[in-house]
Amino acid sequence: MLIFNKKEYGEEIPYTRDPILSIYRFCNIYRELDRQTIFFHTLLKPIESNFSLWLLNMLFCRSICNTETIKKIGLLSFDVKHNEQVYTKLLNLPSPKYGNAYVFPISVIQKSSWPTREKFFCYYYPTAIQEIAEYIESFENISVTSALRKILPVFGFNVKFLWTEVLIDVAYQFPTFIDLFKEFPCGPGSIPTMKLLNNKVTPEQTVLALTATSVKDFPYLTLNGKPIKLSAENWEGIGCEFRKYLNIRNGTSRKRRYY
Repeated sequence: MLIFNKKEYGEEIPYTRDPILSIYRFCNIYRELDRQTIFFHTLLKPIESNFSLWLLNMLFCRSICNTETIKKIGLLSFDVKHNEQVYTKLLNLPSPKYGNAYVFPISVIQKSSWPTREKFFCYYYPTAIQEIAEYIESFENISVTSALRKILPVFGFNVKFLWTEVLIDVAYQFPTFIDLFKEFPCGPGSIPTMKLLNNKVTPEQTVLALTATSVKDFPYLTLNGKPIKLSAENWEGIGCEFRKYLNIRNGTSRKRRYY
């Protein structure tokens, strides 16, 4: 967070004397600071009153994971002809057209009726999303873990990480549906960190316990003068980044340098 603040205020590098943090890239602690997240949420703000359409396109945006692609092809609708146009644009775009974040495992759809990402996104999503939107609209402050148990069987494909990302987005714009301070799935990137902190309980329990902590002198984001507490989603992400830090220090990680 201190590095982020120094960058925002235009200070000169190096932002830290830490030899790893000064050279390699790490994700922001707060999703609110992520450029792609800001772009997607700003883009979809005008359709927020139509939850099923908003959800369809948030799922679409997160699946593509590339703001430039979305700018070029536009959004989906529940109109087949419109989606055919989006499909053609997406299909004809030169690579790379998808982001490099691992959110969509292509293997789960290869034996389906929509075996390519372009077909799956443009033709399957519009048929599946309305029922799921109704499910989510019936939620009352449930955890991401509980929401995943309800959604994935209806969706019919095991894309747990993708739907976790989308449910976080839902929680940010529709906090009465999803509560990010309740149980949150701990991914493989974060599990080693949570076990390092406490190997006597599940990683999910450790993540949940961390939400009750208040870090002294931490530069929290603020809203109306009040600090924005770190949710289970934030702590799970911190666990992932800390594991990357340790791996780089131990020479066992892919090294993403600043550009």
